[in-house]
Amino acid sequence: MTGPSPDSDSSLTVESVEDNPDGGCHIYRNGYYGSSIAVVEGILEVNIIQMTSIQMTESQAENSLVDFVVTCQGSLPTDVCTVVSDPTCQLSKSVVCDPIVVTDECLLTIRRAFEEPGTYCINITLGDDTSQALASALISVNGGEST
Repeated sequence: MTGPSPDSDSSLTVESVEDNPDGGCHIYRNGYYGSSIAVVEGILEVNIIQMTSIQMTESQAENSLVDFVVTCQGSLPTDVCTVVSDPTCQLSKSVVCDPIVVTDECLLTIRRAFEEPGTYCINITLGDDTSQALASALISVNGGEST
């Protein structure tokens, strides 16, 4: 049977289906449904714009320090994670995550230590409550110098 419901808008219809092979019940409801959707911009893009080796004295030369200057577009991040892997980006050697405070413009410097010379794959992830964005780079660390 098809027809308008007596207490609803005449554009709404209710249909009843007689063929029900599983023997269960069908429940039909008519009326209005409301919902709200919040659209968030999220972090759209991350770029590593500079990698700089930090010069250290010979007594401090246990680890090589490298500063990564990173920019992003979209919403401002609240945390940063750096994954240091082998040159193929397959075998993770270390993961460091830190909360950050970025106030006006997404431009930050991330300092990471490397225990020994070599070539590394670096993944820098910026995140907030609703999104994450990633930038990757290969870096060669040569006993206190990087290229």
